Amino acid sequence: MAKASEIEDNDSFKMGQPYFCNECGRNHTKGKIYKEHLKYAQFESNSEEDEQQEITELNEFDEKELTDAFNEIEKEESNYEDENEIEDNIDSNIEDIPNNGESIQECINAVKQLPGVGEATLNKLIKAGFSSLESIAFTPPKIIQQESGLGDKTTAKLIKSSMEELNIGFKSAVDVWEHRKNIARITTGSQELDDLLGGGVETGSVIEFFGEFRTGKTQIMHQLCVNVQLHEEKGGMEGKALYIDTEGTFRPERIIQMSEGLDLDHNIILKNIVFGRAYNSDHQILLIKEASNLIKEQNIKLIVVDSLIGHFRSEYIGRGTLANRQQTINSHLHDLLRLCDIYPDLAIVVTNQVQSKPDVFYGNPIQAAGGNVVAHGSTIRVFLRKGKGEQRIAKIVDAPHLPEGEAIFSITENGISD
Repeated sequence: MAKASEIEDNDSFKMGQPYFCNECGRNHTKGKIYKEHLKYAQFESNSEEDEQQEITELNEFDEKELTDAFNEIEKEESNYEDENEIEDNIDSNIEDIPNNGESIQECINAVKQLPGVGEATLNKLIKAGFSSLESIAFTPPKIIQQESGLGDKTTAKLIKSSMEELNIGFKSAVDVWEHRKNIARITTGSQELDDLLGGGVETGSVIEFFGEFRTGKTQIMHQLCVNVQLHEEKGGMEGKALYIDTEGTFRPERIIQMSEGLDLDHNIILKNIVFGRAYNSDHQILLIKEASNLIKEQNIKLIVVDSLIGHFRSEYIGRGTLANRQQTINSHLHDLLRLCDIYPDLAIVVTNQVQSKPDVFYGNPIQAAGGNVVAHGSTIRVFLRKGKGEQRIAKIVDAPHLPEGEAIFSITENGISD
């Protein structure tokens, strides 16, 4: 727009033409000015009468329009304040478990300090889920290369530097014992079952529950998702749970029942459970890989995979695919075990299906699916079977530090109990 001062001498200021305001330093046009700014206008008028007439017309025109505009602005500001007030009320009512955003940034900064790590390399590592020194040090070089796209030499240098920073090497058995004495455990809700497990579901381990249908595998998984949120003195870890459902058996209604059985607010309990539905084996593997980015961000203390082998059994059919299936499951289990190494305060619990062994004529023909690969990959294995009525029987099949034994627990409306 041209300034009114640039209008030719024979042209007088007309309504609708722009003029320059010295007060606000802008050009004004009809309908878009504040009438009190009119005295600062720069325009050339042929006569005082014309100027006075234009001012009168401008005032008459703008008074109603300005009033409507101001009312509209006040209305929008009021709505904005109401929205902010609602958001503030929502935030003040949230009492869920806090996230560890600060520790995430600390981990990223530690990776950034490694020699040879620039912005491009750092972005590739973070995008691939390697946002901490532990995740780089404990992951095989081939996996880092595949996920991040870095070269051989760069990857080897990163792993070596990370191990040096973490001082990974030999240590005394006394140090291991001191760590073992202080590991956290999550109560199952049954004292007998806790005693069988050495005090509850321990962190830093992959614990497998296997058994026939209706033996309580999924019920235990639901109960652990509630109990992990309890205070430490009540058998919890004050953390969130990540539930990966492969069979479509996760039920929020059951979580609500178990929460009410412990006099907890089920809204907060449900909010602190991160749910992921795996629709095939590849998706299941991908969810576990993505979990590494959520653990610190969401303060995850428990990962549940229910069930571990369901998709693999349905997708790898026939003896010709057996070797490929077992290798994929083995890689998947090592992803879970690696998470335990990277995050020592994390507990991982999986359920497994069973199959009948046809060559057993005497004794129990039921065995866990997945063969030796799953047996070697699990730290602790618990076999579940039906009892009388609501009773279920749990038996330790394999554990590096626990003797074989059995425990009887019940599945009630309020959850797992003795």
